[in-house]
Amino acid sequence: MTSIEKAKLCLTTILERKAIDPILLHVEDLTSIADYFLITGGNSTRQVQAITRHLQKTLKEREIPLYGIEGMQEGHWVLLDYGEVVIHIFYQPIREFYDLEGLWVEAPEVSLEG
Repeated sequence: MTSIEKAKLCLTTILERKAIDPILLHVEDLTSIADYFLITGGNSTRQVQAITRHLQKTLKEREIPLYGIEGMQEGHWVLLDYGEVVIHIFYQPIREFYDLEGLWVEAPEVSLEG
């Protein structure tokens, strides 16, 4: 599976749990950490946790390894490291405060169509 295929699988999966305003950024030329950042939000900490659990379950079923996870217990900002794809799932007010999209403004946004 290519990194873009993995990123789009993650996107499809989070949308199944009604993730808010997902944005997929291509950061490969800006950092060695990952090829893509997927940033999204939830309306509550419980929704953030539900999105996270669903994503973990779906990717585990596909035998895609999770290298690290932070923030699950609190549910304010969960970070999941799937190697080439790093996912940030925020409680929406926290997302607005940190504005990762603004910090990575130089990263091209990947179309969520198709």
